[in-house]
Amino acid sequence: MLSDRIEGKWIDTFTKALEFCKVAEGEEVAILSETQSRDLNVHLTELALLRLGARPFHVVLPTPPQRSPVPVRSTGASDSVRGLGPVIKALKASSMVVDLTVEGMLHAPELPEIISDGARLFMISNEHPDALERLLPDPALTPKVKAAVKMLRAAEHMTVLSKAGTDLKVDLRDAPTAGVWGYCDRPGTVAHWPGGVVVSFPGAGTVNGTLVLDAGDINLTFKRYLQDPVKLTLENDFVVDIEGRGTDAELLRRYFAAWGDKNAYATSHVGWGMNPGARYEALTMYDQRETNGTEVRAYAGNFLYSTGANEFAKRYTLGHFDLPVGHCDIALDGKMVIEDGKLLGELA
Repeated sequence: MLSDRIEGKWIDTFTKALEFCKVAEGEEVAILSETQSRDLNVHLTELALLRLGARPFHVVLPTPPQRSPVPVRSTGASDSVRGLGPVIKALKASSMVVDLTVEGMLHAPELPEIISDGARLFMISNEHPDALERLLPDPALTPKVKAAVKMLRAAEHMTVLSKAGTDLKVDLRDAPTAGVWGYCDRPGTVAHWPGGVVVSFPGAGTVNGTLVLDAGDINLTFKRYLQDPVKLTLENDFVVDIEGRGTDAELLRRYFAAWGDKNAYATSHVGWGMNPGARYEALTMYDQRETNGTEVRAYAGNFLYSTGANEFAKRYTLGHFDLPVGHCDIALDGKMVIEDGKLLGELA
């Protein structure tokens, strides 16, 4: 267990991250949190903003009652705002929102309205600052992530293969794509820290094949490295079969089924990690309450497959899995961009 003490070095870290977001002297910045947010990060954000001469103010919401049959983890869709008009107006009126909610506002239904007048939203993932310190945004990563976004937006098809047995095909035509490099410096933009990922949200009926989660791959909802292989069969976006023996397969089956919602089995987004500073082995270093797993989503070369909500395919659910898969070959329109988990060309 790490100590939740304010350290001068962490104020420096948060200050640098906010400088990348071009926080200006006198800028009115909303700090959005909830009663179960990590207090240490809320305090560090306030101190860093004050150091930069900004005018921060707090919007603190009660963490809402649980409405789900199972624990909700790492969805990126905080339920804390719950459509509350005065809160949305206050956030929308700011030029910047620092999001410190437990789950984050990336996929929250209120996000489009909050940024509609140009507010930029900077989500600080619910990580201990020990991890954030190591993963300070690096501007050298930005052009590589932008190149990956350009590739995905230009591509019509993605294929994913692995020696473990993965054989997945994704139709990318008209699929919205986003890249995150760890800071937001333009009006109306959204970013999360740690960054270094690129993802596409495929349209309805566009994902088919098999995805094999091999031993050593990661289930970030459970914050667990798999001990045994699990084979997922996908038909028209939906996981229709889960093969495997042992704890990992059983956990997947039970959590999927607990929602009683077909959309929990659907594809949310596909993409890959690009951050050379993010460590695959990071989950072994932190207690579960100390990490949200964003670092592991971003480790360079992983194929990031996620299930759950996909607003672009008109599907909504709180059931969600983020599954970073290693040692895959990823090709766009037949051109390899990742080979055996290694970034190629201008992405490397």
